[in-house]
Amino acid sequence: MTKYVIRGGNPLHGEVEISGAKNAAVAILPGALLVNGVCRIENVPNISDVTLILGIMENLGAKIRFLNPTTVEVDSTAVYKQNVPYELGRHIRASYYLIGALLGRFGRAIVPLPGGCDLGDRPIDQHLKGFDAMGADTQVEGGFVYATAPVGSRLKGASVYFDVVSVGATMNLMLAAALADGMTVLENVAKEPHIVDLANFLNSMGADVRGAGTDVIKIRGVKSLRGGTYSIIPDQIEAGTYMTAVAAAGGEVRISNVIPKHLDCITAKLVEMGVEIEEDGDAVIVRRTGKLRRTNVKTLPYPGFPTDMQPQIAAVLCLAEGTSMLTEGIWDNRYRYVDEFRRLGARITVDGKVAVIEGVKQLIGAPVTACDLRAGAAMVVAGLAAHGVTEVDQVHYIERGYQNIVEKLAKLGADIHAETILTPDEDWRSSAG
Repeated sequence: MTKYVIRGGNPLHGEVEISGAKNAAVAILPGALLVNGVCRIENVPNISDVTLILGIMENLGAKIRFLNPTTVEVDSTAVYKQNVPYELGRHIRASYYLIGALLGRFGRAIVPLPGGCDLGDRPIDQHLKGFDAMGADTQVEGGFVYATAPVGSRLKGASVYFDVVSVGATMNLMLAAALADGMTVLENVAKEPHIVDLANFLNSMGADVRGAGTDVIKIRGVKSLRGGTYSIIPDQIEAGTYMTAVAAAGGEVRISNVIPKHLDCITAKLVEMGVEIEEDGDAVIVRRTGKLRRTNVKTLPYPGFPTDMQPQIAAVLCLAEGTSMLTEGIWDNRYRYVDEFRRLGARITVDGKVAVIEGVKQLIGAPVTACDLRAGAAMVVAGLAAHGVTEVDQVHYIERGYQNIVEKLAKLGADIHAETILTPDEDWRSSAG
């Protein structure tokens, strides 16, 4: 096991390059299973979630070959299995995209119920509702989702109205509908940048997907998808995390390989707090030298403030003058990190989905635990600003979504490094030796 050790108080300076979007990659890679041929996918982030997805695809029979650290070639011609082993699929939330991809191409999928971070009740009922509307028979039994199209036929185009806006269900139904017979119309869909990216990927392989980024997406099924090359968009949330790191620790950093428009919702709140942000082509320059001002933040579906940035903005609000209110509009269980922030001296009171944050002049370093991916990133952001040493454990959560975060921050002047954590038995043996 590994922990991050951070000695806070160093302003950040320099340039950091953003990797490919995690939330796009974990859907686009399963999308390659729809292609009876070879896909070359570029700007793939080197993170553990991607490693898990590719491992599952290889187990199904896909041939995986890295051409360089960020470009992977996927040949799905010889895929012969439609059942994902329990031990491979249960550790990652995005495993559910394999249902849409396998069901769409082969008419059959057996996939473990998804795992990943515990953010409260995150049912997949909207996914199953959509598959059922397209003619599939779906059952959840023994920790697995079983989905089967009618024998000898493909899924059928259908109209699906989502009861709630769901990123996962939107993308999963897009995958399933790409090869279906007829037109599928998805209404009340999510509009996040990675949904548009998935649509662009599918279209580049020969699909007919229209309306991604609006309230209604229409997919006209095609007979087959051809191979091709596609580059994943930059990661909006990774970029936002480095923006909050500069806001918390101070300094000036050029954040490159971004799409500034995707960051508008994050930029607006940081500017309200007194952070200077300047667009420079495919980069943003983030600068913070003065004091931080209070503000109120509510997470909403895109183009609102992203729920995946909620813990990181909370770390900045902890250092702002005055009292801020943070409202979680998406998940039920996103405040599990609050007790860890309190170890650092934060003053936070939570009532349901609302957190009241009273700013403090200084956070103080302490041992903390990453309880999920974005909360772990927020612990790092807080540690960069804290006085003294902060140790963050359970960093495997962070590595699910952030490529080389320690190296990137160190290049910006942060005093951060990774250390191996000895188990009690290993520690005893080391001392005895």
